Amino acid sequence: MDTGKGRTDTGEGRTCLVTGASGYIGGRLVPELLAAGHRVRCMARSARRLRDQPWADRVEIVEADATDPESSRRALEGVDVAYYLIHAIGGNGGFAETDRRAARTFSGAAREAGVGRLVYLGGMEPEGELSPHLRSRAEVGRILLDSGVPTAWLRAAVIIGSGSASFEMLRYLTERLPVMVTPRWVRTRIQPIAIRDVLYYLVAAADLPADVNRGFDIGGPDVLTYVDMIRGYARAAGLKQRIILPVPVLSPRLSSLWVGGITPVPGALARPLVESLRNEVVCRENDLAEYVPPPPGGPVGFERSVELALRRVREADVATRWSSASTPGAPSDPLPTDPDWAGGSLYTDEQVRQTDAPPERLWGVVEGIGGDRGWYSFPVAWQARGVLDRLVGGVGLRRGRRDPRRLRIGEAVDFWRVEEIEPGRLLRLRAEMRLPGLAWLEFVVRSDGSRTSLTQRALFHPRGLAGHAYWWAFRPLHDRIFGGMCSGIVRAAERRGAPKQRATVRAR
Repeated sequence: MDTGKGRTDTGEGRTCLVTGASGYIGGRLVPELLAAGHRVRCMARSARRLRDQPWADRVEIVEADATDPESSRRALEGVDVAYYLIHAIGGNGGFAETDRRAARTFSGAAREAGVGRLVYLGGMEPEGELSPHLRSRAEVGRILLDSGVPTAWLRAAVIIGSGSASFEMLRYLTERLPVMVTPRWVRTRIQPIAIRDVLYYLVAAADLPADVNRGFDIGGPDVLTYVDMIRGYARAAGLKQRIILPVPVLSPRLSSLWVGGITPVPGALARPLVESLRNEVVCRENDLAEYVPPPPGGPVGFERSVELALRRVREADVATRWSSASTPGAPSDPLPTDPDWAGGSLYTDEQVRQTDAPPERLWGVVEGIGGDRGWYSFPVAWQARGVLDRLVGGVGLRRGRRDPRRLRIGEAVDFWRVEEIEPGRLLRLRAEMRLPGLAWLEFVVRSDGSRTSLTQRALFHPRGLAGHAYWWAFRPLHDRIFGGMCSGIVRAAERRGAPKQRATVRAR
């Protein structure tokens, strides 16, 4: 909750509410607003999701749901500017109704609370038949414009920045495929924009005149095709030029499967990204320039934005990632903590290992699990499970992690998400792979003064007969996989403290 730290009391800053603060854009917008001298309130369905953000002690955090009028109105009380950064996503039509209901509820609550301005970041509205997701984004924009609260609807095409879904898709396609067969949409014109310019315009929108109620196209200085972007990425990354062989027809569904098979972006997210590239997304006006000057130094060009993003990736300094937001359809139930939990069957596999390694070294291995370091047991089995998850529409293992050493609540770690972390003691992960039930993986580090122990628990709450069958079918592997993982973590901690062998030179 708000501690008062970092607040500006000069009367110049506005009170800004940010929705979606745990997501890719929202998580980066908050520090930019603070740096501009604004007071920031973050709205989240669960306040604990924001607990570990580096700016958490400088903002006020309120719990509210955009589809609930009462909690939204309370969150918006006393707010000058509200940033609407909420989007539903999914493979069926249900997301459009969710978007519609949330936009109407939130904007109505903003009107009742006397909010001075809404700022919405959506997609461009190109000519021709729109994809379902672009159509829904456009509908949200019109709902906010008609709400009675002055609204600035910023419309962007592809956003290029470290950790963005569009950047990750481009990055993996280019780096992994020196020769690629591509669908027709790679010839469509696109006007990408750097994430830093998006944030600049979002912050500036807070100070638009009160009578401004309209949409604005925002884009970078370059208009390219996706082929141009692939080649530009290759130049910026120092790769050999890619050979691109277009094919006449490749449906969005097949394209999303192709993208999902090559990149970390799962099919549920790849499909709306691909569908949005079927239409030409180029700025049709630059009217925002009448109110807002260009970003300092001018807008960032495409190849420069790629270079900046790659530098962040290589330095492991990625502030937020596309996987920061909750995965559609993923379970969100908290771990049942009652020892006599009455919610049905709860299967448990518990492993305990002791070591002479100090607790801080053991914790360093635990917190660094997943991603490039893997899971310390049967890597082939983990990779196979990741592939199987992708085949049934899950996220698989390719999401990796944002930072190779540090974790925050709510972050993705391969096909898990951090549900709880107590530095030095506890890490609990909640499964987001496709399962007939709910699953958690928990690590606890303890020290009795002389030795350190690691307690590892895998828990599974089955859903129906299929869930019970799943647990017992894989039960013979649990001791080997989970037992091997617990032992592997301990061995890794012990190796970190082992003295390095010195090379000896013989006299001749």
